[in-house]
Amino acid sequence: MIQRVATVAFAGVDARPVDVQVHVAAGLPAFTIVGLPDKAVTEAKERVRAALIASGLALPARRITVNLAPADLPKEGSHYDLPIALGLMAAIGAIPSDSLSGFTVVGELGLDGTIAAVAGVLPAAIGANARGHGLVCPAACGAEAAWASPDMAILAPDSLIQFANHVTGRQILSRPDPRMRSGVQGLPDLKDVKGQETARRALEVAAAGGHNLLYVGPPGAGKSMLAQRLPSILPPLSPAEMLDVSMIASVAGAIEDGALMDRRPFRAPHHSASMAAMVGGGMKARPGEVSLAHHGVLFLDELPEFSPQVLDSLRQPLETGEVLIARANHRVSYPARFQLVAAMNPCRCGRAGEPGFTCKRGPRCADEYQARLSGPFMDRIDIHLEVPAVRASDLVSPAPSESSRDVAARVANARAVQRERYAALGRPDVSMNAHASGPLLDQVAVPDGPALTLLRDASQAMNLSARGYHRVLKVARTLADLAGAETLGRQHLAEALAYRALADRIRAAA
Repeated sequence: MIQRVATVAFAGVDARPVDVQVHVAAGLPAFTIVGLPDKAVTEAKERVRAALIASGLALPARRITVNLAPADLPKEGSHYDLPIALGLMAAIGAIPSDSLSGFTVVGELGLDGTIAAVAGVLPAAIGANARGHGLVCPAACGAEAAWASPDMAILAPDSLIQFANHVTGRQILSRPDPRMRSGVQGLPDLKDVKGQETARRALEVAAAGGHNLLYVGPPGAGKSMLAQRLPSILPPLSPAEMLDVSMIASVAGAIEDGALMDRRPFRAPHHSASMAAMVGGGMKARPGEVSLAHHGVLFLDELPEFSPQVLDSLRQPLETGEVLIARANHRVSYPARFQLVAAMNPCRCGRAGEPGFTCKRGPRCADEYQARLSGPFMDRIDIHLEVPAVRASDLVSPAPSESSRDVAARVANARAVQRERYAALGRPDVSMNAHASGPLLDQVAVPDGPALTLLRDASQAMNLSARGYHRVLKVARTLADLAGAETLGRQHLAEALAYRALADRIRAAA
């Protein structure tokens, strides 16, 4: 007799169904796992053997074969431990053979029979619910799985013994409740920033429209300080966005205690990050920083210090909002719709352009430093702003009265206007101006007469590319939304073009 248990294999954030087939037959004692298992799955037999012994059971002295079907799909990870163990328990009569029907099972076993947390429980729960299954998962992941559906049956035992007691009627496992972790407390506030009014304004515009932002200025000007306060003015995730973000975090094993968070992710990798760490990849094609920043912010401090190849690898996800990782035997796709915020010094010594300072290397110092950034990469950044050094008079002056809460209210209003506008045009998939395409911009970002004349003249003088032209319109549309204006006026285009002027100088250096 063959005992079947349903589980999943992960392909990106998708959970593909896998049938665990356990066969116990006469013959020389052996325990074999087939079906393209990796090293972690192959080692499951030792964990299963020890866990069953610790639970008061022993493997029969027979030939045990476990097949993971479909056999041509690679199986990776330790979450196959629990379905294999439960299938064996059902095959030897330790639990009823029908107790696992209608359930998808994931979990890792300890040698003492306890069930440890695994990555990917939320996508597994969503996939199981789509097939009409319940879910058996570790107790530590029960709250995470409960978000899949309020009507879904979820069993979250601590150990094999606890699950056996539940299915035999000696103990009742209650359904876990979903948990939410608030990330509002402890966020740095914009009130801490003294001076830099123009940089604060650019941060608000970037937050309101989801625009990519680059700060250029000397060391100690407050570039990183401003960027770290961006999460405090961003609106919380919508329920659909929270589910998207949490599925990626679940696959990456980044959900703590099974509690989801409604705050937008803020990722700040070190400039030594490799291409696989940034866009995803590695032996198991895990999500990278761009995917972990989905619906949130990717902050790159000391931008030119990153490898040029790593920076250029961001060009495609910045346009498409998706990363496709291709391997010899499979392809994995991860969402990567993030907002890029970066900071850099004007040159290696950091003092280029400072009044009264003359660099020994001359203008070549700044040109060579900025040339590490390619023109196509810089063309994808909407707002370029020079951040001057903070004066002593700014530091001794009182703190600004406007806090992050005040700015966040304006940002939320502007985003609500954008969401309603694009929904009325039949594009509910577009929620911010930064994500609007060219044809959509022709409908929503129409300049008036004086603004159109300014845009035409400036486009020729600045030699704007088609992408740069559209990005100026997107920023101007956001400026009009913050001002409550329906059409784009000359003042909106003038400010948007001013945010683009620095890009010309950096592109010329590149």
